[in-house]
Amino acid sequence: MIFTARPRLTGLVLAAVIFWIDQWLKRMVAGPWGLREIGDHLPLLPFFDLTRTHNYGVSLGMLTANSMEMRWGLVALTALIALVVLVWMLREKVLGEILPLALVLGGALGNIRDRVRFGYVLDYADFHIGDFRPFLIFNLADAAITIGVVIILARSFLIREKTEQQPAGAPASEN
Repeated sequence: MIFTARPRLTGLVLAAVIFWIDQWLKRMVAGPWGLREIGDHLPLLPFFDLTRTHNYGVSLGMLTANSMEMRWGLVALTALIALVVLVWMLREKVLGEILPLALVLGGALGNIRDRVRFGYVLDYADFHIGDFRPFLIFNLADAAITIGVVIILARSFLIREKTEQQPAGAPASEN
């Protein structure tokens, strides 16, 4: 029992670490690093700046919360998704399946906390190549969610592909 609980505990710890670092970075951006107003800007590298913005919606600004009802609706929706991810994570046994779910969970909790406290999610990471911005301004929580989802999708496609190629009961081939 302890053996199967360890990967889940690792996942919960990773989710908590993602949440904590995300919240710490947001406090630093809004406080000591001086990005107090929307549009405040701090250049760091030729291709990466900190630029404060507020996201009142979800991914890519969809489902923008224009009212208190929408705000709390988004909180409820994202909390429900986070709960589903938590249950899914606790049902998994393989660390490779648990860790990407933990990334999604930690990121979701960080953004949910922002939306509850402020009514928006604080975004600050501004990646660019000159004037070209391949991404919207984002935060660590968004990055963790995206990386987790990409890993989940990649694993599901790769694992399904291997399963379809091998007949049932056949030993794995060595290449």
